[in-house]
Amino acid sequence: MRVNSDVRALATDFPSKGLIWMAPESKVLGILVGGGPAPGINGVISAATIEARNHGFEVIGFMEGFKHLMAGRSDQSRTLDIDTVSRIHFQGGSILKTARANPTKNPDDMKRVIESLRRANVKYLVTIGGDDTAFSLSKLATAAPGEFQLVHVPKTIDNDLPLPPSIPTFGFETARHVGVGVLKNLMADAQTAPRWYIVVAMGRKAGHLALGIGKAASAPLTVIAEEWQGKPVTFKKICDIVEGTIIKRRLLGRDHGVVILAEGLAEFMSNEEREAAFGNDDIERDEHGHIRIDDIEFGPAIRRELRRRFKARGISETMVTKNLGYELRCADPIPFDCEYTRNLGYGAIRYLLQGGSGAIVTFQGGVLHPLKIESLLDPQTGRPRVRYVDVTSESYQVARQYMIRLEKRDFEDEARLEKLAQAGKLTVAEFKEKFEYLVTE
Repeated sequence: MRVNSDVRALATDFPSKGLIWMAPESKVLGILVGGGPAPGINGVISAATIEARNHGFEVIGFMEGFKHLMAGRSDQSRTLDIDTVSRIHFQGGSILKTARANPTKNPDDMKRVIESLRRANVKYLVTIGGDDTAFSLSKLATAAPGEFQLVHVPKTIDNDLPLPPSIPTFGFETARHVGVGVLKNLMADAQTAPRWYIVVAMGRKAGHLALGIGKAASAPLTVIAEEWQGKPVTFKKICDIVEGTIIKRRLLGRDHGVVILAEGLAEFMSNEEREAAFGNDDIERDEHGHIRIDDIEFGPAIRRELRRRFKARGISETMVTKNLGYELRCADPIPFDCEYTRNLGYGAIRYLLQGGSGAIVTFQGGVLHPLKIESLLDPQTGRPRVRYVDVTSESYQVARQYMIRLEKRDFEDEARLEKLAQAGKLTVAEFKEKFEYLVTE
């Protein structure tokens, strides 16, 4: 296997003798999974375990991420061997389960994590997770400098970790694949029993999953927070965009369709905007400080507002809401992710064998490229940067070209403008006042 020179360049934290540097008593590898599930987790566990076992490691899988380690419990674990993991790469979910437990909030929790790892005689640790788990690993390295060799395998169906361009996080491709299948069925149902589906797709910080599903399925409309380009997202504008699409489809003789909204739209609203739109003044936050979007009735709120608008003008539209996400997270991985996670699990162990520590594993062009976690952190927040959808890219412009949205030319053609206004049961002046800002801002 080719190993990029970055591996050796990053393996400077520890001395090495040949390929493997380790004291005999230190050949214990720990593996844990943090954050939400993603297709392919078991593939990483399998590949890492097999490669580690082939090099004489004992492998311990810690259950539910950092949760039990934070409580000082190293016994909530299972021994992993080749027979145990040889066929699990086909399976969704995680044989080690997962949890969002955050050891960085309380110094005592981090101390107990360190003590638990010591008690288990772990010197090498592979974490599998998203930005929160990567951040926890970086803090572990700071709290116990030089004591452990640490490596992180990036995982999230949101695809929002700052990996190099065109390098997905594992699980994303499977989630998109399954999501497209769901959307295909909804589009057929919408056409058969005329209605509109308002689908809210997972993607807390970035719209990759919503856009990936919508573009591949050729949905009439996908709305992501990146369209606001850093400005606060408003409930009114979301509703105006969706309403404009429905009216334009009516003009085209289409009485049905599917709209996809990235759940991150709610994340990027101000607290005041969320409370006004959804009536939630007590939204809970998870262990990492993120609002629990499940507490927000995002889709139903959009549906209620659109129904109110259409009903006031004598227009009948059947609308159904659907949340899309949880059914994607534990799907059996498609072959892409089966192969990809084998690379990542193998690469994580090869990196540790080289004496490396403190990196995220990536493969670029079939070559192992570890990236130091510090290089991925935002200097202002100290957390991993977010990879957003680039709305200036040609790939995004292709997606927009195949959507049914109000466009500038709709307002420049007087005859077309009049027909659109009639389809929405508005006067031309009312239509312009209501929607023209969407194409001029």
